[in-house]
Amino acid sequence: MTLTLTPLSNGFSLAMNGLTLLSHTPESPALYLGCGRERMDMYRGNFDIEDYLEERVPLSRAEVKGDEVHLSFAAGQAPALILTAEVGRLLLRAQDSRFNRFWLRVRAEAGEYVYGGGEQMSYFDMRGRRFPLWTSEPGVGRDKTTEITLRADLSGKAGGDYYHTNYPQPTYVSSRRYALHVDTTAYSVFDFRNEGFHEIEVWAVPQAIEVFAEASFAALVGQLSRRFGRQPMLPDWALDGAIIGLKDGENSLLRLQTILAAGVKVCGLWCEDWVGLRHTSFGARLFWDWQANEARYPNLRDTIARLREKGIRFLGYVNPYLCEDGRLFQEAAAAGFLALDDTGGVALVDFGEFECGVVDFTNPGASSWFAERVIGQNMLDYGLCGWMADFGEYLPIDVHLANGVDARLMHNAWPTIWAEVNARAIASRDMTGEALFFMRAGFTGVQAHCPLLWAGDQSVDFTRHDGLVTVICGALSSGLLGNAYHHSDIGGYTSLFGNVRTGELMMRWAEMAAFTPVMRTHEGNRPKENLQIDQDAEVLAHFARMTRLHGLLKPYFKALCLEASQAGLPLQRPLFLHYETDEAAYSIQDQYLLGADLLVAPVWQANQTQRSLHLPGPERWVHLWSGDVHDGGGEIVVAAPVGLPPVFFRASSPFAALFRTLAEDVPPQG
Repeated sequence: MTLTLTPLSNGFSLAMNGLTLLSHTPESPALYLGCGRERMDMYRGNFDIEDYLEERVPLSRAEVKGDEVHLSFAAGQAPALILTAEVGRLLLRAQDSRFNRFWLRVRAEAGEYVYGGGEQMSYFDMRGRRFPLWTSEPGVGRDKTTEITLRADLSGKAGGDYYHTNYPQPTYVSSRRYALHVDTTAYSVFDFRNEGFHEIEVWAVPQAIEVFAEASFAALVGQLSRRFGRQPMLPDWALDGAIIGLKDGENSLLRLQTILAAGVKVCGLWCEDWVGLRHTSFGARLFWDWQANEARYPNLRDTIARLREKGIRFLGYVNPYLCEDGRLFQEAAAAGFLALDDTGGVALVDFGEFECGVVDFTNPGASSWFAERVIGQNMLDYGLCGWMADFGEYLPIDVHLANGVDARLMHNAWPTIWAEVNARAIASRDMTGEALFFMRAGFTGVQAHCPLLWAGDQSVDFTRHDGLVTVICGALSSGLLGNAYHHSDIGGYTSLFGNVRTGELMMRWAEMAAFTPVMRTHEGNRPKENLQIDQDAEVLAHFARMTRLHGLLKPYFKALCLEASQAGLPLQRPLFLHYETDEAAYSIQDQYLLGADLLVAPVWQANQTQRSLHLPGPERWVHLWSGDVHDGGGEIVVAAPVGLPPVFFRASSPFAALFRTLAEDVPPQG
């Protein structure tokens, strides 16, 4: 895709495929440089960030010289910024190193929708809002008008806001069928509040601005997935049932038997406490030393082998930090593999009543050591077939790294580096496509390494900004940027201030999860205070039914995984991806297409027994449970009692015969 530069009077315009993106003149500049001094305070993954802006100056004068644009602040001055147009991208070269702020205004149109920004949990269409892009804890509640967010802010600076995300990415997709990516790891902001332009702010001069354009959204998403890297297909075993999350020591095995006896299809047992526990005021926390704790799980290696014989994989947990009171910390410190503080000593990070060292992955020796010594030997060779790869967003901004790059520039890059360490360890054992790790943190390029996203730590409730519905938004926004596979903690994770799970929440979450690539449960941060799937007969029976439904969909899931590997399309898709002429499809974020053939509209509010939803058209849709046929292109209201989530399939689908059998093979309870 060629970017076309057109000279204007003291300015220029930039277009791709006839689509004008920039128009820069002295009267209406599109590019600015400036200087600022930021303040960034980190507290347990949460950030308080301010900027003192010292200068913002428009690059008023522009001279086009072939495929270059020389920009200066005034006539007769030397250029301060040089742009070079290449195939699909605009290279930027600052001529004065004192400038550490950059702004770009991209032409916008009335009625335009904008998506992406990494994994956004509150708003799928980003138009009308401002989105800082900085990987962090997303926060509790994520809504400054609610009591739970206020209390989280007061007690631990952890309340968050609508834009906080584990996985930001400076890439957006426009309904004008183009995408724009900023090649930077610096703190940046996408501001979509102006009707006439989208403003991009970066706390550094980026290396390049990349632009992608296609005739269809499917082709555009495919192009982005090629740019950022395509994931391997999900392991076949991960489609055979649910991954059951239990952190109850050897009692987890007894509970697993109860779950199996209830008819639950189980493909994996996930025991994040395989490394042992410590107890804090937040709840039960893991012992971050990344080796089997056989006091908590006696004869674990043999247990893993026996489970494998029954078709059940064993999964664990790991993150890129080492607790100070563990053996691996001493080994890494002695080898010089940990990040340093201002005094030249090992930097220690407070993770909430215990401190850890940061494994410095910019040191090739440290990266190789962790991939081999920790993941290779302690996990894969021990028998683990998967794990949660957590805490990629926690790189402190004041540590000193081996590569000499400011940690503020490495912070956003860290999730991708962490994902690559995990992927390399798996590849070293020739287990790519067999072992499965999942991450919540991400940034540009994580797609090439991480085989599965998880939506992070939602609250255990139905709230608008931190509950069940946010998982859908996260899947859709990240999916447009090349992340094909997405899932979540069934029932949510964060339980604070008396907020606990209900049976209804567990069942509604399981209904949605049945129509996502992977089903996985989590006990949450306070297991003893919250309902678990094996503690209520109705919840367990409902969950068993949902896992059987998911298992019956395996032929369809496998076809979608193949499509993802070949075309880069995500499994969960916004309606407009296939129905570009349906105007209503562009503003919907609480329902999705699973592939091209299933439409899923989860019930995400409490005490709801019917659901209003949009059926895209032109199309004919068949209600999964009743067999009733509806014409697309409008709104309908459908009965949605617990156990019958609103799901429709295309009447013309090549999988229609499979879908028609689901209601018979998985009848409602009772």
